[in-house]
Amino acid sequence: MTITRLTAADFAEHLPALAGLLVDAVADGASVGFLDDLDHAAAAGWWRSRAAAVADGALAVWVATGPAGVTGTVSLAYPDKPNARHRAEVVKLMVRRDARGHGLGRRLLATAEEAAAAAGITLLLLDTETASAAERLYAAAGWHRYGIVPGYAADPSGRLRDCSFFAKSVGKSPLHSG
Repeated sequence: MTITRLTAADFAEHLPALAGLLVDAVADGASVGFLDDLDHAAAAGWWRSRAAAVADGALAVWVATGPAGVTGTVSLAYPDKPNARHRAEVVKLMVRRDARGHGLGRRLLATAEEAAAAAGITLLLLDTETASAAERLYAAAGWHRYGIVPGYAADPSGRLRDCSFFAKSVGKSPLHSG
């Protein structure tokens, strides 16, 4: 399995595979911002709307590929506010159902963490459905849950779910150096 950061040109080529990953995650019940009726065309449209952010560097997207094609993705969203340049948000960590259970989610997360630290980011944030497999992954990877918001987001069936918010320090923070 190879994990690669997509360039703007690569991103366009991978839109169908990224859309397939999103549809698969939603079909499996993942609370990633979409409802059960998500189809491939709508998923591709959502990813396509992110192309400008990929091109200007506001969004970094990695894909995991192997013999079966694209099997996972993770993204880092960089804020545009001057007082937030030290942080980024991990978004859309997804692994195709038939590729789960082999550590790929953890590898994708580590890739995003390492890239953030290399870019001078010192704080990463993310949110996920409380009591989900994703929450267990983040806790096991050393992320700190700093809060739960009841009924924060709807799952694919439309049922409101609690959401856990996580943070992790990466790299060397000038705020904490001596």
